[in-house]
Amino acid sequence: MNTIKNQLKELLELPSPTGYTKEAINYLKEESKKLGYEITSLKKGAFYITIAGKEENATLINAHVDTLGAMVRELKPNGRLKVVALGGMPWGGVEAENVTIHSRSGKKYSGTLLPIKSSVHVYGSKVKEELREPDTVEIRIDEISTSKEDLENLGISVGDFVSFETRTQILDSGFIKSRYLDDKSSCAILLGLARKLKEENIAPRKTLHLFFSNYEELGHGIYGLPGNVDESISVDIGCVGEGQTASEHKVTIFAKDGRTPYDLDLLNELVSLAEENDIPYNIDVIENYASDTTAALSQGIDMRFACLGPGVESTHHYERTHEDALKATLDLLYNYVK
Repeated sequence: MNTIKNQLKELLELPSPTGYTKEAINYLKEESKKLGYEITSLKKGAFYITIAGKEENATLINAHVDTLGAMVRELKPNGRLKVVALGGMPWGGVEAENVTIHSRSGKKYSGTLLPIKSSVHVYGSKVKEELREPDTVEIRIDEISTSKEDLENLGISVGDFVSFETRTQILDSGFIKSRYLDDKSSCAILLGLARKLKEENIAPRKTLHLFFSNYEELGHGIYGLPGNVDESISVDIGCVGEGQTASEHKVTIFAKDGRTPYDLDLLNELVSLAEENDIPYNIDVIENYASDTTAALSQGIDMRFACLGPGVESTHHYERTHEDALKATLDLLYNYVK
């Protein structure tokens, strides 16, 4: 668990708004290679590692490294930036957050996302009343910039990616709070699973492909699958909140998301394993949600399908989970593939 938490912290420090994931993908590749696994890279940037099993048919377990973020939409006449969200990001959730603008030349600039009407002394009650939307927020860049020309001279342009500070904290209480636990927590768990199988010299029951995807927040799904895959398990976050059963101390097993019910036989197998091995779990149904696996199903891929993951509170905001949920997720995956 200490290794998982350390790798999660390192991964969270790497910017990876969806569409700008090369650095984080390379980190995952290097950590996989350190464990002795061969990498299969795909044209769109994702990759997977393969662990030979006792049966030829394969289980694919996937997690996504891409996160929410933004992209420069307009260089404003006042020297600030208008941006568009990447993924389902609530603007109120990133108000007053520090950002990094990634110019195409490779140079990075610091800034802050703020409401256009941010000063109470200037705008009075309008600061509280105005909705946080793309047209009412802007990025104040930490450079001398009072015109569109100033921004152009800095080398900033429309289409530049913007990443947000994660404010990661791993606490002695076992809690972990950060932006983008969705879904970097699951990526760290998959690395932990690969490490555990290697250290214990265990061949999985079926051949196992661990797939790290990079466009989940935009619904691309998993792609470039090996031909022997007959089931896919997405490892993604359980959503803690009113009306949900998910817990920061358990693994969530999904019965249904916003697209479809999950495969009942596979669900029952996972639940039975959790109960037999005293793994804390819950079953949940959630509507404002989809996984890489259910996106792949819409492409017509024929396979069994499931989704599970650590319970995370305040998803797509400033998120929090507990190491209990990471451990429960790892334990369930380990027992399933074993």
